Amino acid sequence: MSTILITGATSGLGRYVAFELVRSGHVVLAHGRDRDRAEALVAELTAEGGEAHGLVADLASLAQVRELGARVAADHPGLDVLINNAGIGFGAPGSGREESADGHELRLAVNYLAPVALTRALLPVLRANAPSRIVNVGSAGQVPLEFDDFEFAVGYSGVDAYRRSKLALAAHTFALAEELAGSGVSVNVLHPATFMDTAMVRDGGVNPISTVADGAAGVLALATTDLGLVDSGRYFDGTKPSRAHAEAYDRDVWKRLEAATNRLLGTG
Repeated sequence: MSTILITGATSGLGRYVAFELVRSGHVVLAHGRDRDRAEALVAELTAEGGEAHGLVADLASLAQVRELGARVAADHPGLDVLINNAGIGFGAPGSGREESADGHELRLAVNYLAPVALTRALLPVLRANAPSRIVNVGSAGQVPLEFDDFEFAVGYSGVDAYRRSKLALAAHTFALAEELAGSGVSVNVLHPATFMDTAMVRDGGVNPISTVADGAAGVLALATTDLGLVDSGRYFDGTKPSRAHAEAYDRDVWKRLEAATNRLLGTG
């Protein structure tokens, strides 16, 4: 059985996946932004007879993301699966541009910078526990990045900000898989399901057309079955191999994305 960290575990897809993992005998590290909700979730998970631990961090703060990574590495050195699930959607219809605690465009910060920073913090542990895996929850909604306006200061759209962040996550996944080749750490990205019945979707003014159970199948397959170990650097639509936006495979985009990312993370 694996020790699995899942971000955004207190609601929606993450909550459903956390219960499925505990019921299958895995140790679940359940991250949430709100302490009361995280503690309540852990109580429910342990009531299922499994082992679960709560972790609290606001992924809109890079300092808290890094603290989360350090805490997991110190307290759970057996970690062998990271599921970067937490995310923020389009925002309410007509809402404007928002910024993170660090002053970055919010969707870019939570959907992209946070999983990159958390992954980097946990890579030494994942390498030590190989074979291990990283599962990035992406989206089929992807649009090209604008490196001249990487933080979407001009002509902002919540929908396009979300889609840019998900293309960035896919491109990062493919570049990271190449970097990790031969290490025993696999990394994949998936579109779980279209417009699942979650608060994120409903708050965006969209009528759900699928369930979190629909979306969980792909996440669970990549996190716990041979699918997630045999394949690396792949994009999945649910459990089926698919193709991300063409730009996500462009090596020039990878280089420009890495430079922009390092600049925003202060690691360049």
